[in-house]
Amino acid sequence: MLSPLLLLAAVVFHKDIEPLLQKHCQQCHRPGEAAPMPLLTYEQVRPWAKAMRQAVVQGAMPPWHADPAVGKFANDSRLPAEAVEAFRQWVDGGAPRGRAADAPKPLRFTDGWTIGQPDAVFEMPVDFEIPAKGDLDYIHFAVPTNFAEDRWIERMEVRPGNRASVHHIGVYIRRKGSTWLPQLTADGKGLPLRDRTVGRTPVDEHFAMYLPGYGGEVLEPGQARKIPAGADLVFQLHYITTGKPAKDRSRIGFVFARQPVRELIHTVPVGDPTIVIPPGEAEYKSRANFFVSMPLRVLGIAPHMHLRGRSFACDAILPDKSRQALLSVPRYDRNWQRRYVLASPPSLAKGSWIQCRAVFDNSANNPWNPDPTATVRWGDQTRDEMMVGYVDVALPPDAQPERFYVRPK
Repeated sequence: MLSPLLLLAAVVFHKDIEPLLQKHCQQCHRPGEAAPMPLLTYEQVRPWAKAMRQAVVQGAMPPWHADPAVGKFANDSRLPAEAVEAFRQWVDGGAPRGRAADAPKPLRFTDGWTIGQPDAVFEMPVDFEIPAKGDLDYIHFAVPTNFAEDRWIERMEVRPGNRASVHHIGVYIRRKGSTWLPQLTADGKGLPLRDRTVGRTPVDEHFAMYLPGYGGEVLEPGQARKIPAGADLVFQLHYITTGKPAKDRSRIGFVFARQPVRELIHTVPVGDPTIVIPPGEAEYKSRANFFVSMPLRVLGIAPHMHLRGRSFACDAILPDKSRQALLSVPRYDRNWQRRYVLASPPSLAKGSWIQCRAVFDNSANNPWNPDPTATVRWGDQTRDEMMVGYVDVALPPDAQPERFYVRPK
């Protein structure tokens, strides 16, 4: 971090700006990642200097949309004030290069993975052929893990094979003996399925995801997710067409836990599939509740909506009916969907509720709205809508999903 005294001297690239890019930008701004251009060298950065100044000064980059007045987050990506001032002074001073001898050592990235070298990688068995035009139902692939024993995962990352065509990916655990999607076999075929939830129970859990702006998951020491012995991975892929035929073969990488597990990490989808947004409605409100059936800690929240999503919030409602705000995203941006990791995860007692609330803008004033005259319901395509908060919670390591998903009597 630059001190105010350093900002009195001329700000140059190698000494002052390059370390900031390494710390705050290069994770995404490098070949093969989500950002549109690499920012690894002076030659790559210099043409973008004025645009970077504007984005940094306005707070658009690095992207961060949580209300700073609600909660504190371990992965808060906002630049400190002195870093913003350094970018401003550098560009206003002509964006000088400085001495190459002052440059930090280049960061080393492992084969594109943000989690380090995985212990195990599973991918779709074949390339999926994406047509040039049209809407596609969600495509599903089953990939057997062939684990002979339960495996605990402390780091994981879903990586799309074709970022231009992959809208998002969900990876689920289908336990041995599950009756969910019996027609989906590990024969290399991807199946388009609309009735994909038939036969699915909490035992078939939502395990990992890729969304625009989403990175790999790195858990704290002693925390892990569990893949039961003999389980399959079910890849659920939402593709978009780009006007040209394309191919995709996405994958997921795991780093196994190296120490005893004291907390099982589980993702709870808290959503409202009953949304019906009237034409022209600028402030349609939706909410969803999840009952806390056993003590837990809330680690993070990932909001998910589509083009009409306007704002999102998540609260804890305690047994005494008091409310604790966990997250507020007043200006939701579907282009940057992320997991907000709580800096001090709160503990919730049995009998609490987790409540997610969302507002949608289906009016003509929403520049992203594809059709303000449409009645909008829950659906797979981006012209439809979704309302769900993926809430990561910490449970005892022996917790069973079938006992966790219960409603109060």
